[in-house]
Amino acid sequence: MDEFGYTQTLDRSIGKFASFAAGVSYISILTGVFQLFYFGFSMAGPAYAWSWPIVFVGQLMVALCFAELAGRYPVAGSVYNWAKRLSTGTMSWLAGWLLLLSSIMALGSVALALQITLPQLWSGFQFVGDGTGPFDFAMNGVVLATIMITLSTLINAFGVKLMTRINSIGVFVELIAAVLLILALGWHVVRGPEVFFDTAGFGEGHDLGFFGVFLIGAMASGYVMYGFDTASSLGEETKDPKKTAPKAILRAVTASFLLGGLMLLFGILAAPDLSDPKVGHADGGLQYIVLSVLGGPFGKAFLVCIVVAVVVCTLAVHAAAIRMMFAMARDNNLPFSRQLSKVDPVRRTPTVAAIVIGVIAVIPLLINVMQPAIFTILSSISIVLIYMSYLLVTVPLLRKRFLKKWPLANDGSEPGFCMGKWGLPVNIVAVLWGGAMTLNLIWPRQEIYNSVPPFEWYLQWGGVIFVATVTVGGALLYRLKIRHQTGVLAEHAAAVAAHPASGEQARPAGEAANPSAAVVP
Repeated sequence: MDEFGYTQTLDRSIGKFASFAAGVSYISILTGVFQLFYFGFSMAGPAYAWSWPIVFVGQLMVALCFAELAGRYPVAGSVYNWAKRLSTGTMSWLAGWLLLLSSIMALGSVALALQITLPQLWSGFQFVGDGTGPFDFAMNGVVLATIMITLSTLINAFGVKLMTRINSIGVFVELIAAVLLILALGWHVVRGPEVFFDTAGFGEGHDLGFFGVFLIGAMASGYVMYGFDTASSLGEETKDPKKTAPKAILRAVTASFLLGGLMLLFGILAAPDLSDPKVGHADGGLQYIVLSVLGGPFGKAFLVCIVVAVVVCTLAVHAAAIRMMFAMARDNNLPFSRQLSKVDPVRRTPTVAAIVIGVIAVIPLLINVMQPAIFTILSSISIVLIYMSYLLVTVPLLRKRFLKKWPLANDGSEPGFCMGKWGLPVNIVAVLWGGAMTLNLIWPRQEIYNSVPPFEWYLQWGGVIFVATVTVGGALLYRLKIRHQTGVLAEHAAAVAAHPASGEQARPAGEAANPSAAVVP
């Protein structure tokens, strides 16, 4: 940690599997695929499944770039700290700011996934109404999500050892369940793969035909395959992180693609009736297919595994948000930084940050409690922000490559991962993919941002307005106030940074060889 200008304050106890599990649980195929299958299917039918390999290829390009960076800079708040070494102070702060907001909103949207599974598991989990009222679904979802976020806050505040232990067990259960579910669905296949080459009437009447609805349906895949950088964000708590984190990133995204893709494939091929309206409805979806195909106790057992996946996914998203808040706060780059960067001396975890994020994550849920389309709205906005923050890393990294400043010249340290000559083409594809996906996600489609009455222009454009507001507002906040106070807080600064050698001047954060050298007493 001295190399990066920080003192070691967090508990370095995460092993190889726990690091891999952190990335897998954030992506969480059982959570994402089951939460959003109904949406993709309702938009583009069975052929929407083609979006899964397309999204994987694009995100793999981003993951490869991140693996290189993780092999050099395995530091908490990975995207923020990477951007700090590749770009300007404003751009790096924005990368951290957008990812922090995204993680907080994603925390709420992931916890909401319990509403899609628990009431199908047992009707007693429908606390609000009987599920038939116009707001029963959304209001009950907020109740379940708030309970889940409260539990996640307590676990993350207690310490990283407890969180990673629960997370690793949950991921093990999730992976075993995914394999068994794939085998079970594969055994009950009732149709051939030609269904994936039939548009089945979807897209009729749309300006762009099937391509138009496919772009919308593709969001269901785009919403799932992200968050693999979590393995590096926990780098300060990981053993041998320069080698462990890059492998964990790539293994997490690859394993998620294979298992998630096979679930989609066999789920569609095994569905008893693809014309059943419940297959494309929020209270049905892939859960409905599993219950219909496997029935009885087997179907219920798999739904229990999905609940486990939602729980560990919530824990991982919360943990990543905590590390981002902590990383920015110890650089004095947030309001109330000294409080937000406090590390419990016994549990060696940022307890205050854990509590603050838990409280803030509930606010968007309460604001949208009367909004039946709460899932797609929160998911869309949070994913737009995360794709934008990724671009704030991949774009300056590409610029460094063009200027022959990356990979770094031999600085005496061995990189944990390097793409060599493939770095430039991979980086170009990563940037193009990130830009295209951001545009697709933020496009003000009524189907996403205003899918139910009342139909108002400001609701349809709500995503654009919100993203523009937090981006411009965040940039102004940094430029007008925060940049004048930035610098590593004394209690987090490495001894060499806090006490420069005679005649050596401390540099402002973000500049020269040691980006975190400036120290705030």
